[in-house]
Amino acid sequence: MKLSRFALVLLLSHAVAAFALPRHSPVPGGIAVIDLGPASQTAPTARWGEQPIAIVRDHGRWFALLGIPLDTLPGELDIMVSGTIKRVTVQIKNYPEQRLTIKDKRKVEPNPDDLARIEREKKVTDAIKRRFSGSPPATDFALPANGPLSSRFGLRRIFNGLPRNPHAGLDVAVGTGAPITAPADGVVANVGDYFFNGNTVFIDHGQGLITAYMHLSRTDVRAGQMIKKGERLGAVGATGRVTGPHLHWAVILNNTPVDPELFLARP
Repeated sequence: MKLSRFALVLLLSHAVAAFALPRHSPVPGGIAVIDLGPASQTAPTARWGEQPIAIVRDHGRWFALLGIPLDTLPGELDIMVSGTIKRVTVQIKNYPEQRLTIKDKRKVEPNPDDLARIEREKKVTDAIKRRFSGSPPATDFALPANGPLSSRFGLRRIFNGLPRNPHAGLDVAVGTGAPITAPADGVVANVGDYFFNGNTVFIDHGQGLITAYMHLSRTDVRAGQMIKKGERLGAVGATGRVTGPHLHWAVILNNTPVDPELFLARP
């Protein structure tokens, strides 16, 4: 298979440089960083069920990165590594509750037309989250907006008194028009306007590592565009289901939303 120029560059850099690993946090919504042995050996392959898992090289060793779904119960998960089973122990984590008031009631209780639109959009975003390109993922992330962190990942959310899905991203408290930049190299997988997410950019960083930037006032990239770390993606806004302008940043690993803070260096 012929590799794109971007994929070839990533493969070459992967061969000669170490990648910063996300923090090991084997909890619901977290990441299990699994040591697979010396990188002097051929790169292994790993799967969880039918889902392939990202493999990275760091400090002369291979590691698998497993995103753990938020609804996972404590216990054991088995992944298959080059024909051998490795076991991951998932620990307990309890996330706090957050209550929000949304002025646009349709964003909490959509009408039939809205529900049809939401279903169409879900098919698109589900396909994006399932992407698994061959390029080794860039995992040395920078925060994509310059501002304080507000709503954290995993909050059990209640909108206008009604329970809804947990917060599957990290909010950065910045005003309308503030720049949003790529946290790492990648390819723009999709740019769209979604009912809940508003104006959104998705970036494919390789091997099932996808990031999304939501509620934007403006997007400055197009699908298929190669992006380098620090390049501008758009500007902060208040589109979609929001209480005010901010950046909602989501990180998906093996089709699973995970805590973006695990990819950031500790302060």
